[in-house]
Amino acid sequence: MKNNEEKIYGLIGYPLGHSFSQTFFNQKFEAEGVNARYVNFEIPDIGDLMEVIAENPRLDGLNVTIPYKQQVMAYLDDVDSVAQRVGAVNVIQIIRGKADNDFKLVGFNSDIAGFRNSLQPLLRPCHKGALVLGSGGASKAVCCGLEDLGIKPLIVSRTKREGAVTYAELTPEIMDSHKVIVNTTPLGMYPHVDECPDIPYDLVTPEFLCYDLLYNPDVTLFMKRCAARGAETKNGLEMLLLQAFESWEIWTARK
Repeated sequence: MKNNEEKIYGLIGYPLGHSFSQTFFNQKFEAEGVNARYVNFEIPDIGDLMEVIAENPRLDGLNVTIPYKQQVMAYLDDVDSVAQRVGAVNVIQIIRGKADNDFKLVGFNSDIAGFRNSLQPLLRPCHKGALVLGSGGASKAVCCGLEDLGIKPLIVSRTKREGAVTYAELTPEIMDSHKVIVNTTPLGMYPHVDECPDIPYDLVTPEFLCYDLLYNPDVTLFMKRCAARGAETKNGLEMLLLQAFESWEIWTARK
């Protein structure tokens, strides 16, 4: 690919619907005069990934979203240590050779850095333990980010599982020793804005920091109920922005 040719970046997932990444990157490219565009590749099967790459020789990097963050790892030539730790990839760097079919796929995870850098400025000395609501892929990255910040995570799951507690098991003692709460579930996401995780909100105090990975709506019911108890709250929009910045750094670093 010639240096002056338009480069393509994109997102794979299914379904995609409205993509924050597509809007963000295309506005960034236009504002900074970057000869590139960002495309959504809605693929119904992860096996379609190689076809996407083959059909788009100018494709230089990809973001990965639900449900392929773990499945995609089997298709990569290399995975960096952070992504291996999480067990999930959300950024792919495509290193091109001289021929269109000569490329290397390297996987990264920007979720940890995005979450950690968003949460860190809000932390106080009382924030020694955290409840991580949900046990899906996002919770793994959140747990890693918390551990990096010296905060011990405890996963809260709907069903009984090893290394986690259920919502029914959230006692006053557990709440008091875990004054950071992170919602990684989709509960409360638009259009289901009247839903929220089933935690004992009456035990939340002004010492709590309550972080919701969701950003649509801006203020979720989880955030409203925690704020009503005096807690500090934050949504996931900044994390999403920081992830996007990290993706761009990965794509353009060419390590």
